[in-house]
Amino acid sequence: MKEKIVLTCALTGAGDSPAKNENVPVTPKEIAESALEAADAGAAAVHIHVRNPETKQADRKFELYQETVERIREKNTDVILNVTAGMGGDFIPDPKNPSSAGEGSDMASPLERVAHIKKIKPDICTLDCCSMNYSDSVYVTHPDDLRIMAKEILSTGVKPEIEVFDLGHISLAKQLISEGLIDSPSLFQLCMGIPFGAEATVENLIAMRNSLPPDAVWSSFAIGKNQIPFAAQSAIAGGHIRVGLEDNLYLEKGVKASNKTLVEKAAKLIEMLGGNLASPSEARKELNLE
Repeated sequence: MKEKIVLTCALTGAGDSPAKNENVPVTPKEIAESALEAADAGAAAVHIHVRNPETKQADRKFELYQETVERIREKNTDVILNVTAGMGGDFIPDPKNPSSAGEGSDMASPLERVAHIKKIKPDICTLDCCSMNYSDSVYVTHPDDLRIMAKEILSTGVKPEIEVFDLGHISLAKQLISEGLIDSPSLFQLCMGIPFGAEATVENLIAMRNSLPPDAVWSSFAIGKNQIPFAAQSAIAGGHIRVGLEDNLYLEKGVKASNKTLVEKAAKLIEMLGGNLASPSEARKELNLE
């Protein structure tokens, strides 16, 4: 295991989860408060999506990101802020015209998808190096769109966290690194168990870890009931860890979680394994943040 393990809490995500767990934060105030609780419980970083306060569905309005970040920074200037740049690639074909986006789609240009990152300049932003099928939609990120996004992120000094869901996504990310669009050492998040990406198995985790650039810093997570077991797997395999309500709504069977309780459980797990969680300042050194 790493001497210091960076624990990230993914606060709310983009799924229809508030209907399933009332602890999922929705408004900027709720998301910020949940972030502060997670930081107090041991998370060195928080991963931020935003939601429409009225519909409770995923949103990408700049004002929502801005308010959330400002509320966190008013009370905590140390925790690492990891803001998503993954919105704007959801495509659902129109049944009557499959070449057009149907109801529920959310497609944006690559510049629109990183506009809030350039304004807010968080410590980290995500860069989803993939196009892939989901249960009810397709996530679309063309390689040339990724080049535009990566170049824009590079110009801000923000560290991209490369989200990969399968081996081919790592190959694409390495191509962008070779083109000088992503600085080394790179930062990867191995996303496991998401339909229809790599299944959450130890074998898949090791295969993806071994495919990363030699100097890469990496973390991984799995969704649902595999979240906490995979936190252990990731730490033991030499990576960092992520938990939170974006990926899992339950603390144990039948017991709804909060971000705070998931972080507390992960922190206890790392302690039982003989590891140590990184403070925000230690995490900045580990993740090569300026």
